[in-house]
Amino acid sequence: MRIRRKKKRFFIPLNSMSDVAFLLLIFIMLVALINYRKEVKIEYPEAKTALRTTAEKNLEIWVDREGEIYLDGDPGNHIALESKISELYRTAPDTRVHIIADKNTPYEKINSILEIFQLLQYRVVSFVVKNDE
Repeated sequence: MRIRRKKKRFFIPLNSMSDVAFLLLIFIMLVALINYRKEVKIEYPEAKTALRTTAEKNLEIWVDREGEIYLDGDPGNHIALESKISELYRTAPDTRVHIIADKNTPYEKINSILEIFQLLQYRVVSFVVKNDE
């Protein structure tokens, strides 16, 4: 006597696929909204003409109205700035440095930062301003 085996058919339930796709879409949207850039609240100086930069990797130096220095949003000082710039010059010399200063910052504070760039002979520096248009 021959025993017949039933063929089992593999079946994927498609009822919950739309739920999974919807949850995945929500997750992607939430992750895309996260802003990883740290900013210091400053009042931008104004300029009549401005040039836009398109470099992918920039170092941002924020200076608030009291003259406190922030490197990419993290508090720092002149020694940390000098070591960061010298390291940057060795590893990626074409990286653009953006100086973002409050318009009420004393000039002496900005000049002390520029003296560090002059000492290290780093020339890829931009000042970020608010366009007047």
